[in-house]
Amino acid sequence: MGKKVTIALAGNPNAGKSSIFNNLTRSRQHVGNYPGVTVEKMEGSLKYGQYDINVVDLPGTYSLTAHSLDELVARNFVIEEKPDVVIDIIDASNLERNLYLATQFIELGVPLVLAFNMTDIADEGGFIIDKNRLSELLGTPIVFTVATKKKGMDELLDQAIALFEGKTKLQGTVVRYGKEIQEEILKLESVAIKDPSIVQKYPSRWLATKLLEGDSEVIKQLEHSPHYEEIISQAKKSTQHLEAIFGDKPEAIIAERRYGFISGACSEAVQRTYEIRHSASDEIDKVLVNRILGLPIFLGLVWAMFKLTFTLSQPLMSGIELLIQRLSLIFSALLPQGSVIQSLVVNGIIAGVGSVLVFAPVIFLLFLALAALEDSGYMARAAFIMDRLMHKIGLHGRSFIPMLLGFACNLPAIMATRTIDDRRDRLVTILINPFMSCGARLPVYALFIGAFFPARMAGTALFSLYLLGITVAIIMAKVFRKYLFKGEAAPFVMELPPYRMPTFKGLLIHMWERGAVYLKKAGTVIFAGSILIWALSNLPWNVEYSKDYDFMLKKAQQNQELIMQLENEKASEKLEKSYVASVGRVLAPAFKPLGFGDWRIATALVGGFVAKEIVVAMLGTLYSSSEAEQKSASLRLALQKQSRPDGKKMFTPLVAYSFMAFVLLYIPCMATIAVIKHETNSWVWPAFAAFYTTAVAWIVSFIIYQGGKLLGLG
Repeated sequence: MGKKVTIALAGNPNAGKSSIFNNLTRSRQHVGNYPGVTVEKMEGSLKYGQYDINVVDLPGTYSLTAHSLDELVARNFVIEEKPDVVIDIIDASNLERNLYLATQFIELGVPLVLAFNMTDIADEGGFIIDKNRLSELLGTPIVFTVATKKKGMDELLDQAIALFEGKTKLQGTVVRYGKEIQEEILKLESVAIKDPSIVQKYPSRWLATKLLEGDSEVIKQLEHSPHYEEIISQAKKSTQHLEAIFGDKPEAIIAERRYGFISGACSEAVQRTYEIRHSASDEIDKVLVNRILGLPIFLGLVWAMFKLTFTLSQPLMSGIELLIQRLSLIFSALLPQGSVIQSLVVNGIIAGVGSVLVFAPVIFLLFLALAALEDSGYMARAAFIMDRLMHKIGLHGRSFIPMLLGFACNLPAIMATRTIDDRRDRLVTILINPFMSCGARLPVYALFIGAFFPARMAGTALFSLYLLGITVAIIMAKVFRKYLFKGEAAPFVMELPPYRMPTFKGLLIHMWERGAVYLKKAGTVIFAGSILIWALSNLPWNVEYSKDYDFMLKKAQQNQELIMQLENEKASEKLEKSYVASVGRVLAPAFKPLGFGDWRIATALVGGFVAKEIVVAMLGTLYSSSEAEQKSASLRLALQKQSRPDGKKMFTPLVAYSFMAFVLLYIPCMATIAVIKHETNSWVWPAFAAFYTTAVAWIVSFIIYQGGKLLGLG
């Protein structure tokens, strides 16, 4: 007697299932009925090597949702009888419709082999199917068959036996339903696993999905569970929550995501398809995902998104700035003049945290716009458009969106890497994202380009800095993929869901979920950092000044210009004798090979760790420029006048560019470091990011400055 194996044949009607059943079992067949129903049960047997194989031909069905008796019978057989292998027969010329059933078998976790039947018809229709690639993406073996010519039958049995013996390396895949649905699935799973008898019969994730779909048969099977009421209550809450976000039933959304998974897999591995399921979406994609028009349209939409975001945010930002100014005036008046507590509250907490909160409108509006692009289904297309280019640097399309967001702010950009499933790709994207030139660096660029470059070269200089950041990011991505995160890129299905009209409530929820993280950072990390910088900048408190500023200020009386000059001189001298200046003097020698070895520059760079905008504010104070953070003209003049001990100008266009390149590439701001820690759940990667970005910044600035000098540009 050979080893016994039970194989269940499943598939859509007219996919060639009966022909394959007949080829395998020949005359050894018999017909009966499934217990309790009138549906016919076809069974057959065959001897293959040392195996006695029993083949059950399940009723033809399009899904396992149990909307019909045939679907219920097929599903119950797979769940209750647990065949050793399920072979899903697929019409290779009609992949997207036929693979829908396959995704449900994958979700059910059954040992699955896909038989791509009628491949001769698919060939005639112009289909070019990359079997190995599609097999990787779906996580299940694929065999090409032509049942009418008995082609592929032995290979089909070989794959089934290999799967039965555990020799198949493929381990299945997971259909992604999106963050909101996944969260509700986890909630339902946590309730269902309280009853061991349930999870012994049903995979917990599949069960949770069926509850969200409102599957009446599954609900009926749970009636005898002691946790029935709790499970149903959670299912109702989850369903209502998802309906509020999507404006549609979860069953419809889940079906769309399955088709999106299939469409993405076929886009990766099938060169041509005639399957037209979402006619409206496909017609739109002919334009938006066009090989020629796709990228320009995407860039135009992104430009419009940023333009609209910053235009709408300006009045809101002005309002917040006005509020912060008034708060500063109120607390300045309430607290003792010149006291430590007044300086801490006004110059430390309000100024520090306020400088971050000012950007909250930009962040929230940007997240709102991104939510609209994502919920509509377009963002998946954007990743698809960029996928080919990203593959060349060792990443895939999903890495492009976080990199794009980095040009606005690295915080939301790094948080956006959550959409990348593969850990290696996600870490690489996180580590190179700080090289994307965020908006916080713009004040530094504006200051130094305005001071040391003629107007005709200003635009080119600014563009070159953005290009430098992109180039360094690409180089480091390739280095990381080759040496630090070795291995082939993970199989990746880029889902192309149908276009949908986003719901207002859903957009607000998504905007708040992301924006709240930004506010939390402002209230914790930035708050702590602002106090730290304030302390380092003001301690020691009792400084011995070179002049009697208090006497001179009293003598100045109503001369506002003289008073402002004296106050700036006093602030500058206090800062020169502070702890933060001491740190700057220790670091200054390291920057001499880069062209900017002045301790004041080093001090400003230390402040830039909190936020890159602080670099300009600290330079303004250090170089005794009034209101430098608001008006950069006088600071530009001060920088232009600075001389080295040898009498030569401290800053030249070459030194200025070297400095801007360093600001672009060196250690990410404190909030970004905190987000890297939060997203990687480790201090190893933020520490590594801080070290390696600064090392890269030093090397690049060294090459720029020393190379420029060799070329006679210094």
